[in-house]
Amino acid sequence: MGPGTTVRWRRRVRGWRRAGCAALITGAVVLPLSGAARPTIPAPAPAVVAAPTAATLDDTYAAHRANAARASRMAADHGDRHRAAADRAMADPSRHLLAFDGRGAGLVTEVFGDLAHADRVAVLVPGSDTGIDTYGRFRAAALALHRQLVASAPAGTRTAVVAWLGYETPGTVSTTVATTDRADSAAPELRDLVDDLRRITGADARVALLCHSYGSVVCARAADGLDVADIALVGSPGTGADTAAGLRSDARIWAGRGADDWVEHVPHVSADLFGTTVGFGTDPVSPDFGARVFDAGDGGHSDYFDTGSRSLANLTRIALGETTEVTHA
Repeated sequence: MGPGTTVRWRRRVRGWRRAGCAALITGAVVLPLSGAARPTIPAPAPAVVAAPTAATLDDTYAAHRANAARASRMAADHGDRHRAAADRAMADPSRHLLAFDGRGAGLVTEVFGDLAHADRVAVLVPGSDTGIDTYGRFRAAALALHRQLVASAPAGTRTAVVAWLGYETPGTVSTTVATTDRADSAAPELRDLVDDLRRITGADARVALLCHSYGSVVCARAADGLDVADIALVGSPGTGADTAAGLRSDARIWAGRGADDWVEHVPHVSADLFGTTVGFGTDPVSPDFGARVFDAGDGGHSDYFDTGSRSLANLTRIALGETTEVTHA
């Protein structure tokens, strides 16, 4: 295949991607919200605990691990060995669960590091198709970030990472992924998490939100007045706002996209139709949006937290508040 043929082929693939994304957005308007329902897996209601503080964190972690153990037994009795194993892993004594709900696709908030004494806290907000059954890939990203924070933090700076699967994420191939509905429902929960973190760490800790894909829509919906220092939009399809200023946040707003990320081809349109917002508007890495665009390297949509990547290095700098060290695209 010659160079000219290769270029034409790449353009054709990009055209197909654009057409597919446009069709998805159109489908969100004209098709009913539907999909194959997963059989219900029985699980207990979440543990009832007081709002966590630095002094009660260990008790909070223990209560949610115990709940995960009960969920594992119920899933096993139901015959779902995969979910039973996933829940059982959550119940391991080494896990620090700030929240756990084994019902449905499942919700979990996990802490890496000493949150009670952290000076810098990075909160990871995931995108589509994330639940307890697929939690391993999200956890791997949080672990990679935590290792990089520990290795890069100045002497005496204590760090923690919070992996927040605190909302029902949309499916990648679904109508819900093209609307803001799930993000609108999730935003109050993310606000509550930040309030919890402030209660645990105190006002002096720096909190950064690192928001991947559809998670960037969630962060945008929660951003107004949120007490965080930085919000990084990673592989974002848009936020629902026309500009970074439209997020009405005092935080520094960052945006980055890998050179091989398919989300580049999502149409950057937004319309209010039939009581919901379809599409997410301005491209966050465009000059029109006005974010601080950082170098996210050459990776694809799932590569931002790969060890050794430029994107992970820059996200670490953002989380540490080392803003002058961030490299730009």
